[in-house]
Amino acid sequence: MKFKLLTTATLLLLLPNTYADVYNDTIDESADFFDDFYGSEQMVEIATGIKTQIYKAPAVATVFTAEQIKNMGATDIDDVLETVPGLHISRNAIGYNPIYSFRGIYSSNNGQALMMINGTPITNSFTGNRNQVWGGMPVEAIARIEVMRGPGSAIYGADAFAGVINIITKNADDIADNQVAYRAGTFDTHDVWLTLAGHSGNFKYASIFEYHKTDGSDKIITADRQTLNDIAHGTSVSNAPGQVSRYTENYDYRGELNYHDLTIRAGIQKRLRGIGIGLAEALDPSSRQSSTRWNFDISYDKQLTPNFEYQIKASYFDTTQEVEKDYIIYPSGYANSYPDGLIGNPEVFERHKRLNFNALYSGWSTHKIRFGMGYHNADLYKTKETKNFSFGANGENIPPGSPLQDVSDTDYIFLKERARDNTYLFIQDVWNFTNDWELTTGIRYDQYSDFGSTTNPRLALVWSTSLNLSTKLLYGKAFRAPSFSELGNINNPSQLGNPNLNPETIETTELVFDYHPANSMSAIVSFYQYNWDEIIILIPDNDEENILTSQNYGKQSAQGAELELNWKYNDILNISINYAYSDAKNDLTNQKVLYVPAHQWFIQTELNLSESLHLNIRNNIIQDRQRALSDSRKDIDDYLLTDLALRWSPVNIPIELALISKNIFNVDAREPSLNRKEVVYLPNDLPLPGRTLFGEIRYRF
Repeated sequence: MKFKLLTTATLLLLLPNTYADVYNDTIDESADFFDDFYGSEQMVEIATGIKTQIYKAPAVATVFTAEQIKNMGATDIDDVLETVPGLHISRNAIGYNPIYSFRGIYSSNNGQALMMINGTPITNSFTGNRNQVWGGMPVEAIARIEVMRGPGSAIYGADAFAGVINIITKNADDIADNQVAYRAGTFDTHDVWLTLAGHSGNFKYASIFEYHKTDGSDKIITADRQTLNDIAHGTSVSNAPGQVSRYTENYDYRGELNYHDLTIRAGIQKRLRGIGIGLAEALDPSSRQSSTRWNFDISYDKQLTPNFEYQIKASYFDTTQEVEKDYIIYPSGYANSYPDGLIGNPEVFERHKRLNFNALYSGWSTHKIRFGMGYHNADLYKTKETKNFSFGANGENIPPGSPLQDVSDTDYIFLKERARDNTYLFIQDVWNFTNDWELTTGIRYDQYSDFGSTTNPRLALVWSTSLNLSTKLLYGKAFRAPSFSELGNINNPSQLGNPNLNPETIETTELVFDYHPANSMSAIVSFYQYNWDEIIILIPDNDEENILTSQNYGKQSAQGAELELNWKYNDILNISINYAYSDAKNDLTNQKVLYVPAHQWFIQTELNLSESLHLNIRNNIIQDRQRALSDSRKDIDDYLLTDLALRWSPVNIPIELALISKNIFNVDAREPSLNRKEVVYLPNDLPLPGRTLFGEIRYRF
């Protein structure tokens, strides 16, 4: 295919000749070389729980600051995460939820990627992901994003499997000025936010309010699952051709209070959304789903002695997945029997309580010992369901065309209320056994009330090979806890849970070279290999071929490589390039893993055109995704998406303006839809948005 790539050479033609002078790469030998290159912001905590210079961190990590996020024109966290080497964001037909696929590890519910806010997981136990009514996450309240590729269960426990994403929100020190802002653009998109911060003596506060509303997309689905039903039943009721339902209205609040060693944080997220394609991949344009998520945590951090510090943290997280307007699984007239359509409205309500203690002792000259313990209670305290098919509240068959029946609190609901308790212990040692060598070892033990215990070790050897080169050898094991739906789904005509499931496991080995020949250039190369076992998949029941049951059945292995290059040509031009190669294989079929890209490229050019004018151009290339052998469709098309952000920040005026465009060449990019053996419900895959344009204004006060 032809890629309309905005190259660095083209951009250089736009610059005055004086900007093309060679940058003087002299290094101050009296300064620490790595400190000079990375700067104070390039510290990372996600690798060990201890703030570490990123070149020494015993992991493959990427850090984004608030300034970087703003300059790239990101409006949602997905805009940032897609730039991480080896991380691709695909889409689920239900809700168009993002699937964060690290290094070829793909599943529709995406429970293998752990997301945390300020170190606290936001996993929903129902399906093991971030929420079925996710609705995105805005970026104005974010101070930093730290991403670790590879396993992290030795530190973070369950679901720190393929990768870990930690979102660190802004406190008063991160907010230099109060701000109010407005952004508007394509698809009737409107964003408003207000940032407030201040302090009085040792008391500090920060509050960020964000509002987002959009119609989402105008892309058309030409045929869907109901199209096939129409052929089978001689009807004509499909909503295809029709638009993907990506309406979204979000309210977000993040607040933080600090007083001496005490920190209190609170957050609220409210979501109202369309259903994407639909629950059964039949277009559902009218349904609306909602979620209310709120979190609260309080932590006490104390430096007890110069060599001993500890943290006590308690957190509470309440999360819902609700139906605001009926889920129309199949449309009105389905099978000539359902005048209102086939309707099913499952709802779940969860609360999570955590209490954690961790401490760091650095009194020995060559060792830093971090240890801790904790408790987590996950309580699916309420499930609700109304429907007009299958079994009613008393176990009777619901005749076609019947009104909705409420089966909540009966034996015929889709999932019973349930809970689990998790207690854990961990210890980690960072041993600097010579000037140039550092060994990190760690182990964590988790005990679960519903599926037993699991132990996960890690080992990392970091060698400061030379002034300009660090070499890392990493090993880790991780697990994913079975979700409540995988354990307990009932009364589902096609998918059943299994209470005897074990957690999924993965073992990963990595070799990393972190090279900086000059303080304006860097190159990081990483090689990895992993084995993923006990994969929970749906397989036919022994007695009923058309009923699928969750089983620990799958196996996958992979090897791959990731390359990152950063070059600050001068104070005007900065270029970042990364490339990821993944060779992931299904060990049961000996075939390549479906739907994940074998090749990913990301090319970013940043230009400081003047003291107040900044231009960012990003190119994201996705190549070589596989379909199943039973899928008769043509190969999945590669694509290149180009985004642009132009920002004007005058020095002496409290106003900032920006023009942001995504997919500026209006490329018809698509993520793969699934197939069921030879049957394909969405033959033309899942379209991504076309060209979008946004204008933005910020006012500081």
